[in-house]
Amino acid sequence: AEAARRYGYERYTTDWHDIVTDERIGLFDNGGPNSLHAEPTIAAAEAGKHVLCEKPLGRTADESHEVWRRVAATGVKHLCGFNYRFVPAVRLARELIDEGALGELRHFRGRYLQDWGDDPTLDTWRFDPDQAGSGALGDLGTHVIDLARYLVGEFSSVAGIVKTFVSGRRVDDAIEAAVEFESGAVGTIESTRLALGRRNAFQWEINGSRGSLYFDMERMNELQVFLDGEDRTRGFRTVLVTEADHPFMDFWWPPGHIVGWGDTFVHEVHHLLRAIAEGNDVAPHGATFEDGYRASEIGEAIVRSSAGGRREQLRFRSLTQGE
Repeated sequence: AEAARRYGYERYTTDWHDIVTDERIGLFDNGGPNSLHAEPTIAAAEAGKHVLCEKPLGRTADESHEVWRRVAATGVKHLCGFNYRFVPAVRLARELIDEGALGELRHFRGRYLQDWGDDPTLDTWRFDPDQAGSGALGDLGTHVIDLARYLVGEFSSVAGIVKTFVSGRRVDDAIEAAVEFESGAVGTIESTRLALGRRNAFQWEINGSRGSLYFDMERMNELQVFLDGEDRTRGFRTVLVTEADHPFMDFWWPPGHIVGWGDTFVHEVHHLLRAIAEGNDVAPHGATFEDGYRASEIGEAIVRSSAGGRREQLRFRSLTQGE
């Protein structure tokens, strides 16, 4: 009640059922714990509301597939909350790749490192497998997986290591994976919440036959670009992605004025609202629930690979498979 008053909300509720049954509401934004992603999201869609669900779409691949299947059957617009697709520098990278500036893509290296999970006394739902489903894999690793799919393409196989370092913890603390893409490109994925000194280091690099890109979320307004044919003694160029013709900049300030992490959510919601208003698909730049399901399937393949000590081939289910 105090928060509602402070921020000027007319109504509030602590029960998601109240939102689902409220005919005045047309869009359901689910930012709850992972254990509350599936049921409320499905219920909202089946009540005719468009839905935005935070990642991971479900705690397991089965749960994610069920959300995708049930929501797709309703015909409402839906978006999975992979907000890093809406960083201007990431969108510029996608444009350069689509234009062929990098040539044939060969390598992807992505890592997402934080350090807040190092405290063994910390008590949060993110360390409860019943609520979270997984640890660093579902929290951070899925972002790397989704960005790799968005920029490079679909995965064909993974070979992973999943580790828990903190005694008594029931979810993973760190994951490492070597991956191959359907295109033939190869890559590595890493995520952990135990990298001391790393607050929000989401970094990735892509190498192609004609150029390379590098990005660090801690310098999110910059994209490092190297294109073949330029003076090789100069190395990478730093592009400040704040020009008027850069992605999303028509929403914001004059050239040179930077945006922040919170703005990615503004871009994300705007993308969904525009799709609803104009009848557009949220894909390819927005993550669909199929994207959310596929990220979950890849994550589980990494876990199976670690447990079995072997490379796992990816097998994705169709929308109707398992009905």
